[in-house]
Amino acid sequence: MDNTTRTLASYVTALRFDRLPSQTIREAKKRLIDTIGCGLGGFDSEPAEIARRLASHSTGQPAARILGTGATTSMEMAAFANTVMVRYLDFNDTFVSVGSGHPSDMTPACLAVADAVQADGKTTLLSIIAAYEVYTGLADQIALRGLGWDQGVFAVLGVAAGAGLLLGLNTAQMGDALSIAITANVATRQTRSGELAMWKGCATAAAARSGVFAALLAKEGMTGPTAAFEGRHGVWEQVTGAFKLGSLGGNGVPFGIERSNLKFFPSEYHSQAPLWMALNLRKRVRIEDIAAINIQTYHIAYSEIGSEPEKWEPKTRETADHSLPYLLALALMDGTISVASFAEERMRDPATRALMQKIKIAESEEFTRQFPESLMTEIELLTRSGERFVEKASYPRGHAKNPMTEDEIEGKFVALADGLLKPAQRDALLHALWEVDRAAEIASVLGLVHVER
Repeated sequence: MDNTTRTLASYVTALRFDRLPSQTIREAKKRLIDTIGCGLGGFDSEPAEIARRLASHSTGQPAARILGTGATTSMEMAAFANTVMVRYLDFNDTFVSVGSGHPSDMTPACLAVADAVQADGKTTLLSIIAAYEVYTGLADQIALRGLGWDQGVFAVLGVAAGAGLLLGLNTAQMGDALSIAITANVATRQTRSGELAMWKGCATAAAARSGVFAALLAKEGMTGPTAAFEGRHGVWEQVTGAFKLGSLGGNGVPFGIERSNLKFFPSEYHSQAPLWMALNLRKRVRIEDIAAINIQTYHIAYSEIGSEPEKWEPKTRETADHSLPYLLALALMDGTISVASFAEERMRDPATRALMQKIKIAESEEFTRQFPESLMTEIELLTRSGERFVEKASYPRGHAKNPMTEDEIEGKFVALADGLLKPAQRDALLHALWEVDRAAEIASVLGLVHVER
């Protein structure tokens, strides 16, 4: 192995649940609850239905279940189908650092493998924490987005690590799993540019599937490239440039899972703070009095959700939840952002489109310099009568520095499970998730994620 692969492989195989701080375990449970809730919220989506149909064509030995139906398939296809469900609403957690993305996209893959191998709750949580640590350790060093690569590069490695831990890989096998995963799965960022398609919510599901496959190959004895990161034509040379991993979680260093941010609204993460500001402005200004809205924000927010022409003319749900003009217009008009905000008739509403045309977005060099330590955005609203209202914000509700309460996390879960789980079943599932580390088999918890029609 090269040094980068060895560092990651040695770290993951040395992790032990009984050495984890209690705070890390509690934060992992919060994110598990949030992820399962997001999966329920995306259960009825068209991409999820497509993924379940495809998964039904595969079998596994041992098998893993498809969340919500109880049907079984291969570990790889369960990882794919369940991740598609979780990602659909763009409501699951986000990690913001030098690199960014959605580390909870890896959780369904860890659950699928844990289900198949009959892992207990502690080992399952440990695998999720390990996956997060690989993902966030790389994201702290690599600005994938600016290089034109997608976050699946982080995810495929995290999943290979989490799945490998569940499969009992030794350090050499873990190195093989990681090197196979990264060498075979470098995804471009076209997924998240321009008009967005269903694949926006499926790309990391494909990475999750590939990460499981890499771990399974290594378990069977398949060896991987010996210098996947640092060798000739490797990741450093072709994708990221050279980097050095920082301190990974443990021995007083916070774990990455503790630094991920939950979402209060079902929309792209960098819209979260602006949406809170828009809701505040709504209390002070009538829609018909608005003459102009000028927004200053940091580079990633501007380029991701406020720079492309398609964001002023969203034609798909995936584009709409990545459109700052659309999201701000809805917040000002409706006083909320919910799953229902992305219905096709709502996207095409002439009044909403008219308000969007009054919104201008620009990058602030000062706010960009402050990122990622601060996520600063300023909204200036001008009225027809000449009044000027200004709002500034940095850490939205759900950010690691402004965390959601456990009651708020449960409230989000309850809302997402509405109409899918009966109240008694929902409450039993919530209880089981909070107590997941006591489960003798994770299957007893996952069996409660069952939608009855």
